[in-house]
Amino acid sequence: MTIRVVLADDQPLVRGAFALFVGSAPDLTVVGEAATGREAVDLARSTGADVVVMDIRMPDLDGLTATRLITADETLAGVRVLILTTFEVDEYVFEALRSGAGGFLGKNADVDELLDAIRTVHRGDALLSPAATQALIARFLRQPDQPAACTDGRLATLTDREREVLTLVATGLSNDDIADHLVVSPHTVKTHVNRAMAKLGAHDRAQLVILAYESGLVRPGC
Repeated sequence: MTIRVVLADDQPLVRGAFALFVGSAPDLTVVGEAATGREAVDLARSTGADVVVMDIRMPDLDGLTATRLITADETLAGVRVLILTTFEVDEYVFEALRSGAGGFLGKNADVDELLDAIRTVHRGDALLSPAATQALIARFLRQPDQPAACTDGRLATLTDREREVLTLVATGLSNDDIADHLVVSPHTVKTHVNRAMAKLGAHDRAQLVILAYESGLVRPGC
């Protein structure tokens, strides 16, 4: 199966380079290029894209707003968003993850990292750059009004095992790592993750991480 990719960046040279890199992979194909967030949203609708590689700072409509529009559109439920950023620890990246982006990647990443990131976001299997993500979440959720304990009613629908798996997901562990930790199969872990996503209404694994912190199940710095 070929992953259909839309590239959104207001710099033509950057888009051209990314298009060349993505086009070199046998399992990826570029189906559209956007110079603005609005164009990215339109192309996500018209091309049947699987993944939108989205810059944050663009004219007309920024990447953050474009991400919200894509992830809020039920007709685009299968579209994943990979955020590109100059700095991995960036409040806009956090907001993008809360809005449903599947992950983020620094613009200084090498070609293989970019291609693997697109595949990872498409699968919804793992959050990108776990260490940076944890630092990001800790920075922006360490606020006085955040829950001090796991009191969020959304978690009441989870089984004990699903809650345990969710806690491990929030630390940045992959399904294989969680399987090793719990001494179960990766398939079993994936089943628990998918059930937790369905029960909590999470768009993807990234939103599971956000929910784990916002609910107080996992506390920043712990």
